[in-house]
Amino acid sequence: MADASGSTERGGHLWMEGKTLVQLNADQERPTHMPRGPAKRTGPGFLNPAMAPARTRSVLLLADALEHDWLVKPDHDLRALDALCATGVRVRRWRNEVPAEHQQRLRITANDLDNVALNRLIAAHEHHPPATRVDHALEDDRYERLPSGTMHNGLFVMNNDARIALMEAAYQWVDLDPFGSPVNFLDAAVQGLSRVAFLEVTATDTAALTGSSASSGQRRYGAKGIVDSYAHDDAVRVLLGLIATTAARHDRCVEPVLALFDGHHVRVSVKIRRSRQGASDVLQSMGWRVRNEDGTYRFVQHPAPDEVGKASGPMWIGPLWDKDIAGRMTEERVLSLCNPTEDDISRGQANGLIWNEDDSKYAARELVRSVRYIAQAADLMSREHTLYHMDDLPNMAGVGHGPKMEALFEAVQQNGYHAARVPDIDPFFVTDAPHDELMAVVRASLA
Repeated sequence: MADASGSTERGGHLWMEGKTLVQLNADQERPTHMPRGPAKRTGPGFLNPAMAPARTRSVLLLADALEHDWLVKPDHDLRALDALCATGVRVRRWRNEVPAEHQQRLRITANDLDNVALNRLIAAHEHHPPATRVDHALEDDRYERLPSGTMHNGLFVMNNDARIALMEAAYQWVDLDPFGSPVNFLDAAVQGLSRVAFLEVTATDTAALTGSSASSGQRRYGAKGIVDSYAHDDAVRVLLGLIATTAARHDRCVEPVLALFDGHHVRVSVKIRRSRQGASDVLQSMGWRVRNEDGTYRFVQHPAPDEVGKASGPMWIGPLWDKDIAGRMTEERVLSLCNPTEDDISRGQANGLIWNEDDSKYAARELVRSVRYIAQAADLMSREHTLYHMDDLPNMAGVGHGPKMEALFEAVQQNGYHAARVPDIDPFFVTDAPHDELMAVVRASLA
């Protein structure tokens, strides 16, 4: 039974993330509104609610791969690994929220070195099983041995160092979500992929990636940063560049699908395929961002000696998203896949979930936030564009204040160009309008 706070006999609090029941530690508060930033660790197996949007997008991407067959052939199985799964909320959401018609094709492995976290994963999966039952026979690993682990209602659970788990089978889908930097795991992650695969990588060491901690950025990522309006985009591109060059060392090339700066972390999702030619071409997409005197920037492969002081890099300078895949990540799609139904809520309440109308509104709002602006920006983010911060426009255009974003976009479109807001806490947008024409539009909109 549960008390009014949602505490259960097993300790902690029940919460619903997406359609999946999860159990918070006893001393961890239930999420209440729009969580941001890293959560305070409350012991082994803590859940960071600020990472829920990344987990939601992972569900959408995995469902899209199975529905549109852009990763494996129709009717072929897809092997997915969460290499650092902790309490397994992501893998349980994969099993609960990817549509039922694709579940039998989905082989999920959850790995972590923390036994306490894995025990909580198994207990939660048994107490709150998915609607679709999946029974898979164990497959030999790449060394023709049975893997070490246990099967639990469609989840194969391993207790290994992540680098060992990554190398034991050829996975088509790998999620790498460490507490801190992913640098120590990238080589093993790339080596563990099948010939065509998908890799999602999270980095929470944003100080290193943005350049606010210069020494750690140089040490971990071999990059030089500048803390200004472009620091968030730099962080995304530095991580993507490291993934691309790591892949190239193993004769593989990357195709970015979605790359975001989301509050306290960077999340990069890429298709990776084996191609010596593609690996050899990686340097064409690597370069530096050089700041111009007018506040804009340009990408170059190598800054001139007098430009190094106003340049950040090296980083990925190519497109960041896949137009078609990102374009399908709509608000309607996320609500249809991940928003709990009345039956989902009733089943949860029967197990001790405390849930009211405010919780339902919160859940729907968080799901929508996880994909906000993505579909609208997908076209521009998949091709050449220029990034702007709304707060920089007045100085750039020589005006007292900037226009409203919606009015600016409408004016840009009337001039034959495109503009879209990008997901970020700050008001960034991208456009294909030349800088001089954008400044003319800004001035005209305030005349």
